[in-house]
Amino acid sequence: MSYLTDRKRAVGMGSAKSGVHHFWAMKLSSVALLILVPLFVFTVGPALGKSHAEVLDIFSRPFPAIIAGLTIIVGFKHFRDGAQVLLEDYVHGTTQKVCIILLACLSYGAMATGLFAIAKIAL
Repeated sequence: MSYLTDRKRAVGMGSAKSGVHHFWAMKLSSVALLILVPLFVFTVGPALGKSHAEVLDIFSRPFPAIIAGLTIIVGFKHFRDGAQVLLEDYVHGTTQKVCIILLACLSYGAMATGLFAIAKIAL
């Protein structure tokens, strides 16, 4: 029979001290996407159904290119943070670490590809 209290059993286990940071990062990116997605839809939406030259003309202007770039950056960062929380909750051990590394590679690779495409069009 153990005479340790619940608090005594928890001492030394420590906290990761990153839960609040993840929470606020997700809230901040959510608010940013709340602003960026409508801007993205209203700046890129008129390009739907246009010819290739007209779409290139729209994205060659700074405002639509900046909005698209910011949406890609914030969107993939938000995706990475949310998927990481899911992986931390449901996958354990070495598999968890490998999945988180692959997730980071996937999200940053997709972000870089999108930004490269926008830069190539805009410049």
